[in-house]
Amino acid sequence: MGRIGSSYDNALAESFFQGLKPELLHARHFTSKAQTRLELFRWLAYYNRRRRHSALGYLTPAEFEQQLIASHTLSLVA
Repeated sequence: MGRIGSSYDNALAESFFQGLKPELLHARHFTSKAQTRLELFRWLAYYNRRRRHSALGYLTPAEFEQQLIASHTLSLVA
């Protein structure tokens, strides 16, 4: 995080909530706190495991990590 008043101060949090709000919260009504937590957990699992990210070359984080591990293992063998 950046210094107070820096343009980078809340950039990570704002980016996260920019995706969360329209994809999970808008036009939804949750009946309990437990249901809300469950839906949030499901969305996070999707976001972190299955959603493709442009910053990772349109790979999922899991695919990107596997690719990174494979390339690192190959460089150790060579």
